[in-house]
Amino acid sequence: MSLLRLALANLFASWLTSVVNVLLLALGTASIAILLLANAQLSSALSRNAAGIDLVIGAKGSPLQLVLAGVYHADVPPGNISSAEIERWQGHPRIASAIPLSLGDSFRGFRVIGTVPAFASLYDAQIADGRIWRRPFEAVIGSRMAAVTGLAVGDSFAGVHGLSDDGERHEESRYQIVGVFESTNTVLDGLIVTSTESVWLMHSRHAAESAPHQDGVASHDHEAVQHDHEAKAHAHEAKQQERDQGQLHNSVIRHGDDITLLLIEFSSPIAALTLPREINAETNLQAASPPYEITRLLQIVGVGLNWLNAFAGSLVIGAALSIFAALYASLRARRHDLAVMRCLGATRGELFNLLFVEGLLLTIAGIGVGLAFAHGGIELLSVWWGKGQAISVSGWIWAESEYVLVFGLLLAGAVAAMLPAWQAYSADVARTLSAP
Repeated sequence: MSLLRLALANLFASWLTSVVNVLLLALGTASIAILLLANAQLSSALSRNAAGIDLVIGAKGSPLQLVLAGVYHADVPPGNISSAEIERWQGHPRIASAIPLSLGDSFRGFRVIGTVPAFASLYDAQIADGRIWRRPFEAVIGSRMAAVTGLAVGDSFAGVHGLSDDGERHEESRYQIVGVFESTNTVLDGLIVTSTESVWLMHSRHAAESAPHQDGVASHDHEAVQHDHEAKAHAHEAKQQERDQGQLHNSVIRHGDDITLLLIEFSSPIAALTLPREINAETNLQAASPPYEITRLLQIVGVGLNWLNAFAGSLVIGAALSIFAALYASLRARRHDLAVMRCLGATRGELFNLLFVEGLLLTIAGIGVGLAFAHGGIELLSVWWGKGQAISVSGWIWAESEYVLVFGLLLAGAVAAMLPAWQAYSADVARTLSAP
């Protein structure tokens, strides 16, 4: 009988103990692997979604809130900013591009973003079906949004005010879907992107309809507002018709209308040192750096992750000690059998290898089951979480740090198995056989 078959036979002979040891090690392995996978995918997603965005300019408030709202679309913005305050920054020599965002509406939890076509270039997005918008109330949707809602080119929908489906529905101004973005594995996949003019028209109509009517004056004012915006929309449409579907560019913000924030790309590295301080000190605006704010957030979260890592590490240490205890108990129970094997011709080295292989088999089984638990759990979480989330996770991704985890666990298991194996190697055959 080969050494491997004999080791397996010994483990199956005490299968309950073997299963318990494997599960203990699997629990510790899965705990650490889940943390490593979540950290790797979260860091990758945060970096990928902020690529090309050096600064976010918005209303005064929390800089982290501004970054979460403008870059990751995971929070509400602090407020709006007027075009008069930000015109100077669009033509600033240290700014390569300034992309306006107008937020506030949604559809089934997916945010409606009023912007310019250059917004899609931040994510290297291509149109999978249809075309880019050319006139107000035309929209292009992300791939996740299309998959979850089943909407496609040619369909229409009515947005709601706010981020909840319980908000006021804008049935009078329905969006027409004219395109679907290819999957980019970024926040763009879960967004509804339209022109800034669409958001302006939507909220100007809402404001006019919400105003109290007095002797027909409000109604007359409402018609005047609508007429004015429709005239501006037609002028905008004429300009848009000249643009090719694949052309991505910036747009100048129209004077007199508010937007939510600006996404800034620097024209030179020196701008990162001077521009944020200039904006924060000399204007009523706020400048927030996505890399800085996210690093600060991860440092805060990292305190809790360190405790979780310590807890998972204690589980692994406990599992390694459990393997050592199981092998040592097995050695004590089989000491006469091992001594008889020596009498039948087995060498010290073969007994050492037998116990060592048993320990490695338990370790490898525990690592394999633990990694299966971790990756399977992450994949089930992604299915339960849904495709419509801004940051998605997958169990099919292998984190590089898992190589270090596997090596460390194998080393711990080898050390735990080596001690009982050495006991078998150095055991006195005569004394063992004469003992009761």
